[in-house]
Amino acid sequence: MDLSIPKVMGILNVTPDSFFSSSRYMSEEGILHRAGRIIEDGADILDVGACSTRPGIELVSEEEELLRLRLALHLIRKRWPEMPVSVDTFRANVAEVVVIDFGADMINDISGGDMDPEMFNTVARLQVPYILMHMQGTPTTMQNQPRYEDMMTEICQYFSKRVEALRSLGVNDIILDPGFGFGKTLDHNYELLRRLDEFELFGLPLLVGLSRKSMIYNNLGTNPEQSLNGTSILNALALTGGANILRVHDIKEALECVKLVQTCKTSGLC
Repeated sequence: MDLSIPKVMGILNVTPDSFFSSSRYMSEEGILHRAGRIIEDGADILDVGACSTRPGIELVSEEEELLRLRLALHLIRKRWPEMPVSVDTFRANVAEVVVIDFGADMINDISGGDMDPEMFNTVARLQVPYILMHMQGTPTTMQNQPRYEDMMTEICQYFSKRVEALRSLGVNDIILDPGFGFGKTLDHNYELLRRLDEFELFGLPLLVGLSRKSMIYNNLGTNPEQSLNGTSILNALALTGGANILRVHDIKEALECVKLVQTCKTSGLC
């Protein structure tokens, strides 16, 4: 996939408890409706998740996660067999099943391999692109007063160690995700956005997921449902900071951001 022009990844949550209610779909009809809308709106990648990892959540079992994913991926592959599909999971066995049984094209791991020690070996064996995200703690604990001595240094050290481990196993297609909202305060998130261009030192594609997150609605005193405008503004800033992939709930608006920022770059405005 050519990332010289940033791509848009659309979110499909096969869950009853993800933080943005309009992204939750459990029925066959709902899954097909949401996936169809994402694809028709022009997303480059469809990201399917079946285990909510919002702050403080109690994680579902591996069996339940797989049950949900099997349903969704069967429907998606039958209707849209050529659509690039990413699966959002931190479990190595789940990653293996979705790649082998359903041809998932990419694994999106919010834990950077920390929640399942077999994930790196599994991704190496499967030879699929891997999204390596930074998170401090676990989804259950990550927002319990996150602290850093030097946030950017610590995140870069985190990435450096794991990228080296992945490459030593033969994983070459690595995408970095700084993990907005995962073990970060409001101030941490905005510092991360301000310094996004510092991740260029890795020479790897950068995925940014800001869509309707608490760093937007808590700052504005609203809620996820009222955070589309704020999402578009921060997505534009992320693109100027070097984001190669935007992970979003709202596809058309993200594509507009990409087009306008690309135009600004071409004309020398940013």
